[in-house]
Amino acid sequence: MASGQRHNFPKLHNAAWPGVVGKGDGGEPPIDLDTMLDLTAAAEVDGIKFDGFDLFLYLPHIDIDSTVKSDDAIKELAEKAARRNLKIGTVVAPIWPPTGGGSAMGDETERKKFLEQVRKGCRVAMVLREIGVRPYGVVRIDSACSVTEWLRDPEGNQRRIAETFRQACDIAADHGEKLAAEGEICWGGMHSWRRMIQLLEMVDRPDVLGFQADMAHTLLYLLGYNAPEDALLPEDFDWKDKDRFYAAYKQLTDALRPWTIDLHIAQNDATVHGSGSHDKTGRHCLATDPNGKLDIPKAAGYWLRDENGQLTKRMRHICWDGCMFPNAVMMNPQTWNDILRVMIQVRDLHGWYEEE
Repeated sequence: MASGQRHNFPKLHNAAWPGVVGKGDGGEPPIDLDTMLDLTAAAEVDGIKFDGFDLFLYLPHIDIDSTVKSDDAIKELAEKAARRNLKIGTVVAPIWPPTGGGSAMGDETERKKFLEQVRKGCRVAMVLREIGVRPYGVVRIDSACSVTEWLRDPEGNQRRIAETFRQACDIAADHGEKLAAEGEICWGGMHSWRRMIQLLEMVDRPDVLGFQADMAHTLLYLLGYNAPEDALLPEDFDWKDKDRFYAAYKQLTDALRPWTIDLHIAQNDATVHGSGSHDKTGRHCLATDPNGKLDIPKAAGYWLRDENGQLTKRMRHICWDGCMFPNAVMMNPQTWNDILRVMIQVRDLHGWYEEE
């Protein structure tokens, strides 16, 4: 690093989807994309600002079906970002049944819908990259099926998901994109760290498909929610036992890190939360939550450094993910300053400098 020069990589992103996930359906109204981007662009700590945002490609933030007809909506996204001096990173393909997709282990119709949404998502990602507003990032997917459904035929369903993911890899490769499967305990076949690795190995497309680690969700991998046979810590674990925690955390991250191509910085209090298709998944906590079990900057290093403690520099950007907070919390500028502050701490510890 140049003398006196702060790290400028990985780039620091905020997520736009907390304005959508868990909103509507009789609850609080969604927060529109412009407002989420304004809050992101306004955050500042010691002269440092967010570099960009990651995006959910679905209503009310974007009508992905309109992007099939023309590039106008994609160009509008690019303009929204450029106007605020923000880049776009990872985009989330709307592969779930409620958003027009289907289960990756479902029948031919469902899997066709899943793959069509992957195709749309990859095309949006490609055009944003070609425009120049998206210099890094991947297309995020998951299996779009519940653990309960998956358990009816674990091995058969795992094979079907792998087959669907392989077809999705072909689509992504055709668009010059990479896919990242986000490990959450609510998604069948991805609900434990061992099953997640098994699925990635079965797909066997490391050139295209990798793992998206969310620190709130992977914490619950340790506890074996939905997969007690794969727990690395006991149910009654004493969270004061830091040596045991970090031994288990190292085992987890050493196993998943070789596949990890996208990272969500997040906090969790070791409980589950969710609604709808995201039922019983990792509870996202605010960066300043006293009940959070993670030392965020330290824990992030287990993903950003290899087993020997050397920086991998694999992630060109990292993104904060915190969903299902009240709108009043998200409309408070201090919330985003607190989040940006911890993101800066992560980069100060595990970042690097490059001339741009």
